Amino acid sequence: MSAAQRRTGRLWLPIIGMAIVVLVSNVAVQYPFTPWGLEDYLTWGAFTYPVAFLITDLTNRRHGAATARRLVIVGFVLAVIVSIAAASPRIALASGAAFLVGQLLDVSVFNRLRRLAWWRAPLLGSLAGSAIDTALFFSIAFAGDLSGTATYGVGDAQLALPVWVGWATCDFLVKMAMALLMLVPYGALVRALSAEVDADTAKRPVRS
Repeated sequence: MSAAQRRTGRLWLPIIGMAIVVLVSNVAVQYPFTPWGLEDYLTWGAFTYPVAFLITDLTNRRHGAATARRLVIVGFVLAVIVSIAAASPRIALASGAAFLVGQLLDVSVFNRLRRLAWWRAPLLGSLAGSAIDTALFFSIAFAGDLSGTATYGVGDAQLALPVWVGWATCDFLVKMAMALLMLVPYGALVRALSAEVDADTAKRPVRS
């Protein structure tokens, strides 16, 4: 098996995971989060999309930045294809552009910080990627849509804004919280992957 085939083979699982996450998120972002009266503040997509950063960061940690970038490119193409069938063309375009820029930024930040404390690279990479992802997605998907407005503020400081502006703001706040939460499975999976690598290394014959 060639080196290129090995690289492609080890990406199938994260590619499938990434495509599922983006597909689910593209559908979920079209539905307001109605529990506790938060429909003017959140969509369900805020809770599903951060898993994409977990998949990218684990791939980056295990296989390096070059492989993680290949994952992002292939995942981007597949995600756009499946999103067109599941969401409107505008949502698919917004998702594709935001995904590509946000994930590539995450890979770059992660790679610069990978030698620091284990939690810094995934946390700061995810936060940077989430910020640009949120700004791009909501501006492309909903800018100019004045069909729904809501009043935001406290006390006398009230401001009427399009609902999507509130969604974007709260979406990023949830993504910040999810970036912290994703450190738990990230740390556990990195330890598991490290143990697997150590076991494979121990099984290799020692050359004299």
